[in-house]
Amino acid sequence: MAGKYGKEIWQGDMAGRYDRDVREIWQGDMARRYGKEIWQGDMTGRYGRFMLLPFSTIELRDRAIQAGVLLHVPFCPEQVGVQTYAHPDLCDHFFLCTNGTVTVEQCENGLLFDGKGSVHKHCNYNWAVDCGARKYEDVPISSPGCLYQFGIYPESAACSTNYLKCAYGVAQQTPCEPGLAYDDKTHSCNWPDLLLDTCNPEAILGFKCPTKVPSNTVAAKFWPFPRFAIPGDCGRLITCVNNFPRLISCGDSKVFDEESLTCEDPDVVPK
Repeated sequence: MAGKYGKEIWQGDMAGRYDRDVREIWQGDMARRYGKEIWQGDMTGRYGRFMLLPFSTIELRDRAIQAGVLLHVPFCPEQVGVQTYAHPDLCDHFFLCTNGTVTVEQCENGLLFDGKGSVHKHCNYNWAVDCGARKYEDVPISSPGCLYQFGIYPESAACSTNYLKCAYGVAQQTPCEPGLAYDDKTHSCNWPDLLLDTCNPEAILGFKCPTKVPSNTVAAKFWPFPRFAIPGDCGRLITCVNNFPRLISCGDSKVFDEESLTCEDPDVVPK
């Protein structure tokens, strides 16, 4: 229907089919007859008439959703720019306002809407979204390496410094930052000393922490988390946590001072 009638489903010859429903939508007795309005609670106070759009029948609501459009009238609270609003019932749908025109959009497989993250077209990974009472059909569309069409997945069951990032069902191998390994529990990269069930931090970093350091050394000042320089690397250091190595980056344009074992501004570190 969207392709046949464009974005303005309620204009032209479609108005003849749905004009009565359109009129009824804005009649108070229809709200009393059918009860639930699509926007409720504090959302009504925040967004006014846009949030008070009741549908005269469930069939009419579903018809609008399937067509991917809503009434082409200025229901959006803002008439300039792009805004998004959660669908009151469906977690994988949302309302998109573009310069005052509202449409119903659906997230891709593996994505849901929360108004926060925007992995792809305003939608976020399903594991990152709290749907609350909103529902959605959790039906994976799988392909090699991808449970859903969009998602982040482990490269293998073993410890890996890479992971698979899926978009439209195509898995792309993505490396973790140096010194990190993929953590399937957080869907992100983590220090390997926090993943001891599968990872060997010493093998990943090529460093074995000493069981003790001489008391007269600078490293002893940081015990039980002694620090060590990395030969040829002035931007990072290794610190030991529970006797396992962890790679730390200085960041913020700072460099590692091998004398103080701290990160400092470049102009105060001896060349």
